[in-house]
Amino acid sequence: MGKPLIYEILEKPASSSVIGVCSLIWFLIQKRNIGYADVGLSYEAALEGGQYWRIITSAFSHISVVHLVFNMSALWSLGAVEQLGQLGLGVEYYLHYTLVLVVLSGLLVLGIYHVMIQKFKVEYFRRVTAVGYSCVVFGWMTILAAKQPSSKLNLFGVLSLPISFAPFESLIFTSIMVPQASFIGHLSGIIVGYSIAWGLIHGMNNYWAITMLGWIVLVFVFSLKRTGSIELRFIEIEPVTDPSLPSVGVLSSRNGRTLQMDVQPGRGGADLV
Repeated sequence: MGKPLIYEILEKPASSSVIGVCSLIWFLIQKRNIGYADVGLSYEAALEGGQYWRIITSAFSHISVVHLVFNMSALWSLGAVEQLGQLGLGVEYYLHYTLVLVVLSGLLVLGIYHVMIQKFKVEYFRRVTAVGYSCVVFGWMTILAAKQPSSKLNLFGVLSLPISFAPFESLIFTSIMVPQASFIGHLSGIIVGYSIAWGLIHGMNNYWAITMLGWIVLVFVFSLKRTGSIELRFIEIEPVTDPSLPSVGVLSSRNGRTLQMDVQPGRGGADLV
């Protein structure tokens, strides 16, 4: 007989908290009838529209309950990282590098979109919208595969995969079984995960984590204000009106989308990440 759920939650406080946050956001999305285009990450909205806040909202948002359950089930199993303090992992390590995975995997997705658009002229990637926590899930699969290859990944309590093969098995499986699954998003998580596991990205501690979190909050809030996506009366950004100066970014908040926008047909697809 397994441990009572409350004990497992106490052993995986960070994973349990993320699962709770993602589930609450899913509930609010359903209640308020929010769609992919409202919270998802796309090249057009994030880079061309200056809506950088989407890197964060897209990671924690799920539209489909199946998508949510799949990601949260995998995340629950990957919470084993929090219990591996003897391997240099543990709760602090989990929190520090979850922050890194959220930001860097999102930036890598946008970077790959940029190459596909500018180099290969594939305009599809300009408007395709990605949502979901899978980038982070695939990142942790990869880190655990490198650090503890004998571990197992349990999905839905019935499917058990060797963690050493789980990242690429899951990448292939989701690409075949879920056509909307974002291959680029999942691959970005794997790349960032290996970069962390192999020490290419290292040195995170409480100081750098708090500093990084501060910058994330600052960019998040100011990009919301600048794009007119939310009304923040305590922040005022003065427009540049000198005609001799070049304009950069979004010219007017009226050009930005809001969190209440409707999905327009023919504006691109949606990827589940």
